[in-house]
Amino acid sequence: MSFEIACDESGFSGSNLLDPASPVITHASVDLDVPAAADLIGVLQNSRRSEYKSNRLLRPEQRPALEWLLGELRGHAHVHAIDKTAYVAARVLELFTEEPSYGWGTSLGADHSETAELLRHRTGFLAAFVDLTRTKRVRLMDHAAVDRFFATMPADVPALRAVTRARVEEVMQRLIDEDPDIPPPLEPLVPALAATVLHWCAGGRTVAVVHDEQSALTPGRVARVGAFLAARVDPPPLRSFVQVDSRDDPRVQVADFLAGIARRRKPDLDELLQPFTCASTNSSQV
Repeated sequence: MSFEIACDESGFSGSNLLDPASPVITHASVDLDVPAAADLIGVLQNSRRSEYKSNRLLRPEQRPALEWLLGELRGHAHVHAIDKTAYVAARVLELFTEEPSYGWGTSLGADHSETAELLRHRTGFLAAFVDLTRTKRVRLMDHAAVDRFFATMPADVPALRAVTRARVEEVMQRLIDEDPDIPPPLEPLVPALAATVLHWCAGGRTVAVVHDEQSALTPGRVARVGAFLAARVDPPPLRSFVQVDSRDDPRVQVADFLAGIARRRKPDLDELLQPFTCASTNSSQV
């Protein structure tokens, strides 16, 4: 069985993954058809000429509209949430102790949640890792950045003992050479896409994805996500992928609403949002 989902994110901040003001990125998906999504947008928009955004729905006076929308989406939507700090911490282990895998950050990858929790407050070390692996337009290895990475590495985290300078320098050279087999370490939207497809492909379904335009989701990366999943899930779950301008597709706009609501969730929203989220299965989810 094949069907189509529409996706958008909230909280994406490029490689600035340790910004305390934006600790979570959410990736939402809906399986609505265009007329159904347009009807939802029409009710929310009402007579307003300005674009209706998720932060408006979170105002106290908009609580009835928020509850109505989430009620309408129940059974037709999913949210994959990524704790950015945990994501960075897990990437240290995945990048420098494992073979490259487009399953990193999904239920098909290793669970590094225990180490991620130990590293959560080692901000100097995590910042050194981010600086080290930010290789865009870099053509020579920054040995000073490698030195800072090892100088800030905590000695009391057992899993880090497997991280060697030889391995770090080997991987860094591959990143500098733009080796396509290594998933980009600072692009959480790549594993978010893979995890979203894995959610919707349950029961042998194949998924066509319509996504808001995102530079992180290049054709090459999406193709490798698809190939990785196809080698492990039967039938191959990712049938197609296309990016669109969210203003032209009401389904993506609805996904944007849900992603924004989930990213800014407060305790009084936990019960309402629970049906759209899944239990944490690895160290980068919340």
